[in-house]
Amino acid sequence: MSLYRFQKSFADPTLSERLFTLLETVFPGLDLSNLAKSTRAMGAPWETASTPFIRFDDDIAIAHVGVLEIPLQIMGESVTVGGIHAVATHPEYRRRGYYREIMREVLDYCDRRYETLVLTTSQPELYEPFGFRVVEEHKFIKQCDAKGNGDRLQLLNLSDSNDVKLLHRLLKTRIPVSNVVGVLPQQEKALFCVNEATRPLYYAEDLNVIICMEIEDTQLKLFDVVGTNIPTLDALLAQIPQLIKEIIVYFSPDRLNSTFQAIPHVLDEALLMVRGKFAAEGDLFMLPRSARC
Repeated sequence: MSLYRFQKSFADPTLSERLFTLLETVFPGLDLSNLAKSTRAMGAPWETASTPFIRFDDDIAIAHVGVLEIPLQIMGESVTVGGIHAVATHPEYRRRGYYREIMREVLDYCDRRYETLVLTTSQPELYEPFGFRVVEEHKFIKQCDAKGNGDRLQLLNLSDSNDVKLLHRLLKTRIPVSNVVGVLPQQEKALFCVNEATRPLYYAEDLNVIICMEIEDTQLKLFDVVGTNIPTLDALLAQIPQLIKEIIVYFSPDRLNSTFQAIPHVLDEALLMVRGKFAAEGDLFMLPRSARC
């Protein structure tokens, strides 16, 4: 039996539906139920990755705080941090102290397990009373004039079982994209799939890496590289047939063997907040998009 009155278990087959009803009320338009269904189909069920803390009114979920484990490398050291996510209170039940009540329980649960907690939010004032602080992040920009030789990238189709197996293999065996802040091999793959599987994922067979990237005209935006090695920037650019004149990297590029200009940046209008120890604080980094919660 749980020590915590709000901690629930997805062993209850009705819990997911009731929780997603709450989340879709609070975050309309995100279609979280279908997103969760997609991750299950990819063998990365959200229910195995998140520990839910939920308050109910009869059978209705009225407030929720979720906890994830995120394996990171921070300043060269392996760290498992707790990720706070999907914080939600039903609009009809706000200003009654339910959020504070659940958060106190969540923090007691987390303090027994993690030295560090992270979350991303556009409302830092909700978390500052609980000991979270904003940590500055950076994007990294480089001008160039590069064009690869031919079309050597494969756009993954995550409805294809072979492509899903490839993704699982590389997530399980990946090395961190950065020694400053990077993601370690992931046994639980749901967070990556929620953040990245609805976006283009490219496989570079020559390099045996999956690249999370977007190209707009001649601008390359690089969000993550998943593989057993991290290629140099030149090796990555050689895979891209389009002309690239500007590169923006949304993680510390210390392994790309190239120089960049670091600029303070808030990714997707969501500030990174930390509670507890965070060795990269004050350094130049960004928590990769694939590991944000």
